[in-house]
Amino acid sequence: MARPRRYDPDRRDRLVAAALRVVRRDGIAALSHRAVAAEADVPLGSTTYHFSSLDELLVAALREVNAGFAEQLRSGAGRAGDDLAGGLARLLGEWLGAERSQVELEYELYLAALRRPALRPVAAEWTEEATAALAPRTGRATARALIALLDGIGLQVLLTGAPYDEAHAREMIARILNEGPKTQAGGLSDAPARPPGT
Repeated sequence: MARPRRYDPDRRDRLVAAALRVVRRDGIAALSHRAVAAEADVPLGSTTYHFSSLDELLVAALREVNAGFAEQLRSGAGRAGDDLAGGLARLLGEWLGAERSQVELEYELYLAALRRPALRPVAAEWTEEATAALAPRTGRATARALIALLDGIGLQVLLTGAPYDEAHAREMIARILNEGPKTQAGGLSDAPARPPGT
């Protein structure tokens, strides 16, 4: 009688790493249990045991690439000598200047949520974590606007092949920071406006 398999967190991590390599090399359309098993050099049954569906595997992969970015925002945007706009512009440049396949992998998994509803909560988690990382310095409304701007600049650079312009990014970030009300850091900007006469 065959012994029942046991959940193996190390094997699971190995499968997630293999899935990320498959997507980085061949794109998300190439991802399958069989491709991941071959990449990880494990039996196919091991992949389906730890991840019953591709969506479950993609959720784990997206969480893996998301890990640590919020912490980079907390620490990397606040180096000595940096104002916030300069720090964020520099951080974005460092991220886009890293290995191109890794940056494309992160966006491909993030944008996969458009057609895979199971990924949307994880994509929303990333946005929330990034917003929470900046909110203590900017207020939540401005933090959300900054994350949207950083996302947009990153996508433009990737899709057009244009070089990243750190000075332009800093100027756009500074505009968002300067246009927000000074009370925003206290959270007042997030309160809904009262109707006249109330």
